[in-house]
Amino acid sequence: MVNILMFGPPGSGKGTQSVTLAEKYNLLHLSTGDMLRAELAAGTPLGKKMEAIMAAGELVPDDVVIALIAGKIDSTTGKAGFIFDGFPRTVEQAEALQKMLGGKGMKIDLMLVLEVNDAELMERMKKRALVSGRADDADENIINNRIAVYRAKTEPVIDFGRKAGFLRSVDGVGSIDAIFGRLCKEMETVI
Repeated sequence: MVNILMFGPPGSGKGTQSVTLAEKYNLLHLSTGDMLRAELAAGTPLGKKMEAIMAAGELVPDDVVIALIAGKIDSTTGKAGFIFDGFPRTVEQAEALQKMLGGKGMKIDLMLVLEVNDAELMERMKKRALVSGRADDADENIINNRIAVYRAKTEPVIDFGRKAGFLRSVDGVGSIDAIFGRLCKEMETVI
């Protein structure tokens, strides 16, 4: 099974692109954000615990996220692999994911990093807030905090991917189709 990490700052388009790549290559799209929002919507004990953390744009504890992902991997059949949307967000999560996958006889095959400047990110998230109704995309302070958290805690994962040899940077500005074409070119190096 192939394991692809879709990486980039909030608003970079990784969710949109991940869904389309998953369909094209028969991968299961794993969005930790969507998984956690589902817990919130269902009012589960986990959802209630994470509500304040997520509302402030902070990161959910690693052990919770790894457990959610391991459960999804274990319950999935009929797919060629997985595309991890927005995960890992820290080097510690990357190491934990690598260890968990290794325990299942799997590995990280490719990390695709969408490169998008901060001004473009802000505009995209404001537009997304109008369409999706996500409160965390409507407030500039929360958006700025999410970008700052990404820059401080998540960008170091790029070095992790570079050192491991599976990092590929992709220009994330342009039409959705043009970006998709760039991503497919990189995907076809491992599929």
